[in-house]
Amino acid sequence: MSLHSSIEAKLLALDPVHLEVVNESHMHSVPANSETHFRVTVVSERFDGQPLLARHRVVNGMLEEELAAGVHALALHTRTPDEWFAQGGAVPESPPCLGGSKTT
Repeated sequence: MSLHSSIEAKLLALDPVHLEVVNESHMHSVPANSETHFRVTVVSERFDGQPLLARHRVVNGMLEEELAAGVHALALHTRTPDEWFAQGGAVPESPPCLGGSKTT
């Protein structure tokens, strides 16, 4: 199973209203077809009443194996359904990579 698929499968345990896992590795200085950089958006009622740091700890704990297996960067957007709809169902795009050979 790919890291992308594994991340999606594990986060389904949060009963998300919306789940999006985007492999952004191609935006970085890594070999083709890498799975090292991900942007994750998860909208779940389970985040109600939880501060942002607690939400991120939940997701990081669920993805402990994937983080140990080579995920270098994980951009998390964790929202409650109310927050998600109030923000128009969108999250910011990831900024361009400025490290490695991308700047040369």
